[in-house]
Amino acid sequence: MRHILHADFDAFYASVEQLDNPRLRGKPVVVGGSAEGRGVVASASYEAREHGVRSAMPMRTAQRLCPQAIRVGARFDRYREISQRVMSIFRDLTPLVEPLSLDEAYLDVSAVVDEGGKPAEIAAGLKRRVREELGLVVSIGVATSKSIAKIASDMDKPDGLTVVSPGSERSFLEPLPIRDLWGVGPRTAERLVAEGIEKIGDIARQDEEWLRERFGRQGVQMRRLALGEDDSPVVVLRETKSVSAETTFASDTGDPEALQEVVSRLSQRVAQQLRRKQLQGRTVKLKLRLSDFTTFTRQRTLPIAVQSADELSRSAGELLRAELYGRRRFRLVGVGVSGFEQSNEDPEEPRQLRFSGFG
Repeated sequence: MRHILHADFDAFYASVEQLDNPRLRGKPVVVGGSAEGRGVVASASYEAREHGVRSAMPMRTAQRLCPQAIRVGARFDRYREISQRVMSIFRDLTPLVEPLSLDEAYLDVSAVVDEGGKPAEIAAGLKRRVREELGLVVSIGVATSKSIAKIASDMDKPDGLTVVSPGSERSFLEPLPIRDLWGVGPRTAERLVAEGIEKIGDIARQDEEWLRERFGRQGVQMRRLALGEDDSPVVVLRETKSVSAETTFASDTGDPEALQEVVSRLSQRVAQQLRRKQLQGRTVKLKLRLSDFTTFTRQRTLPIAVQSADELSRSAGELLRAELYGRRRFRLVGVGVSGFEQSNEDPEEPRQLRFSGFG
C-alpha cells in the first residue's frame, strides 16, 4: 500500500516576507506589483485574506478591499533559495519527492511506513522540522494517492494536517464539491451542475457509459478519481517542456521600438534559464495580448537548437514585426522556447555565438 503526502506552504511568498521582516508579522501583507502599474497579487498573507484578498487579484482591487495592506515587491531569488532548503528537508525524509512549484510537492513515504513509521506522525514530524529550521508553516494532506492527498492538504489551512485513512477514501470524497476533484474546471463544473451533479459522490454514482457519452475519456477518469482510484506515481524528475518569460505593460503600447526592447529583455531572461538548465530549443514562441485582451501565440521552428539571448531575440523579434500592423496596441508580451535538446556545454563556460551572414 502506498502512503503519499502533499505538502503545501501557506501564503508562501507573503510568509517569507514576514519571516525576513518581523515588522510585517501579524499584519496584512500582499506581494506583487503596484496598483498604478496594473500589478496583481502574487501572494497574500492570511491577515489580508480575511479581507477577501486573493492571489491573482488585481492589486488595485486588493487595496480597495484592504486599504491597510502592506504591499511588497516579489523577491523570487529569495523564494527559490527557501524552496531549495524546503526540498532538501523533504528529501531527507524520502528520495521520492515531486516538486510542483516553489512551495508545493508530493512525497511518497511508503518505505518509511514499511519501516514502522505511522503516516500521521511522519507528517507531523515534517511540519515540526520545517517550522523549527525555517520558521515557516506547511499544511500536509496524507492519503494513499496523490489526488486525495492534495485535496486533504487544503482541508484545514493554515497549518493543517489532514489524514485520510486507507479504506476511507470514498467516504472522504463523497460530500465534497465537484470543483475539488482533479481535472474539474469551471466549464466542466457548469455542465455537471446542469445535470444535477454537485458533489464528488454524485459523480461516483453515475454510470461509466453515461459519463463517457457526455465527457469522453475525461468522464471515465473523473469517475475513477471520485471512487478514490488513483495510482499515479510520484515522479521524481519532471521533464521541462518549455521555458518562458512574460511581462504586462503599465499602459498599452504599439511602439515598435518599445516592444522590441521588451522582447530583447525577455529573451535575456529565457536564455539565463536555458543555460542554468543546460537546455537549448528549436521552437521559439511569442505570446501577445492586445488591448481588448485577445491573446494569441506565434511560433517558429528553427533548423538547429538555440540557447543565446541574441538568437532568441532575433527570432522572436521577427515574429513580433509580423504582428505590428494597423493600430494594434499590446498589453502583454511573452517569449518562450520549447522543442528541447540537451546541451552538453558547461553553463559556466562562455559560448561562441552563431552569426548569420549579411547581404
